[in-house]
Amino acid sequence: MDRERMHEEPVSVEISGCSKEDARIVFDALCQCFESDRGAEDVPQQLHETRPMVWLGTFEVTDAHECRPPAHLSSTVEADAQGGYWAIDRLRATLDSLFAVRNLTSASGDQERELHVLLESR
Repeated sequence: MDRERMHEEPVSVEISGCSKEDARIVFDALCQCFESDRGAEDVPQQLHETRPMVWLGTFEVTDAHECRPPAHLSSTVEADAQGGYWAIDRLRATLDSLFAVRNLTSASGDQERELHVLLESR
């Protein structure tokens, strides 16, 4: 099933419904596993005390690196991902290896798939 990919397979990920610390734990875990547009200096910030925050990252899932177990999340984290079918499946498998994942919804189109999940520490 792990076919060789000759082109990039980016997945955009939105993290919400959590603290900036938990957002960072999820992004740090994904950055260990995949190339990303997020650098080490891209630390999630809480810009407003009461408004909900959404943090974004794009991950290139074609080549996976070795993933280490993430730090413990203090609460559940909502993650929304968009990408091609193969890329979303690869991201989901990686999330399953790092966190307890609960499906909320998913939607499929011609070329893209959306995934909406809740992440918790194992």
